[in-house]
Amino acid sequence: MKREAPLVVLFLAFVVRPADLRGQFKPEEVARRPQMEEFLLTAEIVKAEPAGEGVTRPFRLYLRKGDFETRAFWKNPKGMMYGFLEGWQYEIAAYRLDKLIGLGMVPVAVEREFQGKKGALSLWAENKASLLKVVDEDIPIPKEAEPGVERMKWLTRAWDSLIANEDRTQQNVLYTEDWRTILIDHSRAFRSTKEFTEKLMFGADGIKKGQDGHALLFRRLPRWFYERVKALTFDSVKAATGGTLTDGEIRSLLVRRDLLIKEIGAMVRARGEADVLYG
Repeated sequence: MKREAPLVVLFLAFVVRPADLRGQFKPEEVARRPQMEEFLLTAEIVKAEPAGEGVTRPFRLYLRKGDFETRAFWKNPKGMMYGFLEGWQYEIAAYRLDKLIGLGMVPVAVEREFQGKKGALSLWAENKASLLKVVDEDIPIPKEAEPGVERMKWLTRAWDSLIANEDRTQQNVLYTEDWRTILIDHSRAFRSTKEFTEKLMFGADGIKKGQDGHALLFRRLPRWFYERVKALTFDSVKAATGGTLTDGEIRSLLVRRDLLIKEIGAMVRARGEADVLYG
């Protein structure tokens, strides 16, 4: 009997309080992160098939090493595609930055060749439903899960603002059976043009707006996220992302770090620290 690996494995860079874990992966998944990175790099590809979704023509790969099996997601978009700059390396950069900050919402991703081409290989994100499915099918969120889902919506907006992810669709926000949040698809992140260093993706003056033009805010955030983002430096990001980002992309990220910290500071002054930062 073959054992199937957990489909999503993340790690936290520090110990967090139980309330902070609502959008993050379980401790046992966290503990297996190094083994799962190694597995993705070295496991045999026993089957491959088009994933059947996405403009980047991804593949679903079935991996095996010994009696250990699981699925993974491989993609290698590069350059301009359908009017957007794509980069498979940004999938890996997002995972590595997630590790540095301790976000715990982005699936494990490594660089691996497939069909003679380099690309990003990520653990398949097993889930109950995407946000798109929840909205389209009017799936009710249990009352006890609503506060956590709402907090993770705001945290996702802050994360996407930091990394300038211009492609956070309802399809790439996933929920587990117990309503934890998983974030996939970051190949359109880490923008470095002027537009993405003058404004954040979300927030009071964000690039993204609601359908009626209202601002999409990040109303409350974990204190640890604020502190870890504030502590980011060029050297720490460069070391963590390991060549997946250019120096210019790192400098742009740090400009957005400053914008994000400035906006959170304004929120604290307007509403009080206890109403903005929790945990």
